[in-house]
Amino acid sequence: MADIRVDGEKLQAFTAAVFEQAGLTPADAAIEAEVLVWANLRGVDSHGVQRVNGYVHAVEAGHYNPRPDIRIERETPATMLIEADRAFGPVVTTYAMEQAIAKARGAGIGWVLIRNTTHQGAMAYYAQMAARENMAGIASVCNPPNMAPPGARAPGVHNSPIAIAVPGSDGRAISLDMATSVAAFGKLDVAVDRGEPIPDTWALDGDGHPTTDPRKARYLQPAAGYKGYGLALIFECLSSLMVGNPLLTAALTGPGARPGVQNSFIGAIDIAAFTDPVLYRHHIDELISAMKGLPRVEGVDELFVPGEPEERVHRERIAHGIPLPPGTRDKLAEVAEKFGLELPWEA
Repeated sequence: MADIRVDGEKLQAFTAAVFEQAGLTPADAAIEAEVLVWANLRGVDSHGVQRVNGYVHAVEAGHYNPRPDIRIERETPATMLIEADRAFGPVVTTYAMEQAIAKARGAGIGWVLIRNTTHQGAMAYYAQMAARENMAGIASVCNPPNMAPPGARAPGVHNSPIAIAVPGSDGRAISLDMATSVAAFGKLDVAVDRGEPIPDTWALDGDGHPTTDPRKARYLQPAAGYKGYGLALIFECLSSLMVGNPLLTAALTGPGARPGVQNSFIGAIDIAAFTDPVLYRHHIDELISAMKGLPRVEGVDELFVPGEPEERVHRERIAHGIPLPPGTRDKLAEVAEKFGLELPWEA
């Protein structure tokens, strides 16, 4: 069965309705839907609506809290610690970045740590929130282990993603969003939905052997070996340990972390505290042009900077809709039936 194209606005309205039925406030459901469909619009389907059904099951299992008590526990002029109370990740993380941006306007930098959040979606969403405010944005997250260090046959770290965005002119930006693994687990889920194999460099099976079957994949492999592993380990030190909520050690030697719980750091840097923002954006434009003007190897038509391919996909999908593979449609149909909602496409 082939993919079908679904209008992004209809898909977002449907997704928001699902989360309202799952217990979120209308405002929180709208945020959650926006972040997920934003990922689909940019071609990051691993972090889009294919996760909706899983989130609903997580609420039913008590792992995600649809009505959390989000509170500020510590604060300085430039920093903040937020207890998320197992809130949906996009709900608390958009709030955290708003706080980071506000602090950066006053102190030049805002650094916010989040404890006990849940899956946050595509981290570039939050970094780009800062870029739209003439700031550099950074966002990362840690979770219990799902990635094997080089030479290990079991997971020891999380494939902690990192997103950094900086503004250029006319909405242009350099926007890096990467996992510390070769591929995110969500890409394995998309491969399952499409009925496709994965490269044998992506994941290991339960015995610690490389696999091309996404259904047999149990642990991810780090990007660039020790480099991806090292970054992941450091991100745990900058988030989970910083908020007094160790996830890796608890999973490996202790009672284990509560399912679904993760910790995160969010930052915003006010460019105006260091240089003229107009001049900075001009320099970004020149840097992009310089990268794209490099000599190309045979067969390569164009060079891209981070975030540029996603922006092109975004324009195409805004115009022609979001492709949904059969497996993803099945997941959405299941949750639509559960809540008595009309699907955003013709059956």
